[in-house]
Amino acid sequence: MDALRRLLGGLSLLYALVFAAFAVLHTGVELGPVGQPVIVPAAIVETLCCVVLIGGGCGALARRAWAWDGLIYTHAAALGGVLLGILALAFGPEEGADGGNALLTWYHSVMATALAAGLSGAFYVSRVRR
Repeated sequence: MDALRRLLGGLSLLYALVFAAFAVLHTGVELGPVGQPVIVPAAIVETLCCVVLIGGGCGALARRAWAWDGLIYTHAAALGGVLLGILALAFGPEEGADGGNALLTWYHSVMATALAAGLSGAFYVSRVRR
């Protein structure tokens, strides 16, 4: 269980970095050749996801008593933010001739899958610990 806790804690910090990068992109700043349209609500949600994942990841790596519950809550909150972004892409106005942004679609798909896997791992451990 200790290896899974460290893995999920490290991945949480990695996910937080990804959320931070996309929050910066959604403020209009270009990171190298990558740019995104300015979407203030997306930047706010991604910043919140980043903050909660940092809290959960640091708690897990520091072996806090609440680490497993923290990983569950933070992964669930971030997954909720990603699902909100998927809904916004699905029902929002189409951008350009291609009907949307391929990078955003890819980003939301990968993050939803990764966060769901992490949430499943944290739920598994919470059931095994009882």
